[in-house]
Order: sequence, then C-alpha cells, then structure tokens
Amino acid sequence: MSDRTDTHDKQWLTNLELTLNHEFQAQTARLTQLTADTGDPAQAHTNAALIAATRQSLDQISGALRRLTAGGYGSCEKCGTEIPRERLEILPHARFCVPCQQKQNR
Repeated sequence: MSDRTDTHDKQWLTNLELTLNHEFQAQTARLTQLTADTGDPAQAHTNAALIAATRQSLDQISGALRRLTAGGYGSCEKCGTEIPRERLEILPHARFCVPCQQKQNR
C-alpha cells in the first residue's frame, strides 16, 4: 500500500469515526426523547417500535466504533476477508462480507 493510499484510508477512517460518533449522539438524544413518558396510550405501540429500532441502531454504531478502536473494522467477522469499502460506505456498521451476510440471512 502506498503512503498516499494509507493516508487516504486513515483520513477516511477518521472521518467515519467522527460521523459514527455524531450519529451515536443523535440516536442517543432520540432515544431519550422517545422514552420520555408522553402519557398518550395511542402512541405507546409506535413508540415501542421506534425505541427498539433506535436501540438497534445504537448497538450497530457502538459495534462499528469498537471495531474501529480495536483495529478489526472492515474485516468480515465470519470469514475474515476484507469487506469492500463500497459496502462500508453504504453500510458503515457492516460486520460481514456480502457472501457471509447472505448465508447469515438464510
């Protein structure tokens, strides 16, 4: 890997970490708002679904941040191959390469 590519990749990872941290803060604030008791029983079911989705998002973001810190970000957790950068740009919390993800979904 050339120095220029290495620098570009480090910059991309730094920007990704900033973006993930910002998204984590935004999702945490959203969860706080959703868990505030509005007293409206009609919204209870909708809020429960939104809370579950927000918690899942926080879990995915936390996992991506942990992998960034530990140095394992971008490697498939199943087979160990490198996850293509294009996939990570679309789905930054991806834990598996496409073939392993497809096997996981079966």
